[in-house]
Amino acid sequence: MRSRPPLSSGAHNVGAGLIFLAGFMVMGFVLVYLRDFAPDAEEWAASYGEGTHFETRLAHVHGALFALVNVTFGLLLPHMPGSTGRRSSIGGLVLAGMLMPLGILAEVLFGLPPILVLVGGTSILAGTLLAGLTWVQHRCLGHSALELPPQSKGDL
Repeated sequence: MRSRPPLSSGAHNVGAGLIFLAGFMVMGFVLVYLRDFAPDAEEWAASYGEGTHFETRLAHVHGALFALVNVTFGLLLPHMPGSTGRRSSIGGLVLAGMLMPLGILAEVLFGLPPILVLVGGTSILAGTLLAGLTWVQHRCLGHSALELPPQSKGDL
């Protein structure tokens, strides 16, 4: 039985990011259909900046962006300096950021309060800030090389 890779490996971020990206691509295709081919396409296009149309587009754009951010972080995490715990925290926070676009959709589809939007937005911001501070601390300010993960010649 294969063991699950640790959160610090970035594998979860890459996998979830690609799956979410595919899902939000489908959502984009649905939005194109609603704008151009649906029976009430003119009405849908006229409501461009308001209500359900605006919220749906907001979820689509944030979902695609945050999915790409997760793929990027997933590829970066194995090269990120700092402890395994720090890299796991970064990976988990960035992954939890996907709650933001899912929360926007939950508001549109089910009328749920925006708590998932707030949690997701705060998580991805915290993960990104923590990653930036970690990178600067170790790679720009010359923090102890003892805490750096092993690297090969091709690593960052």
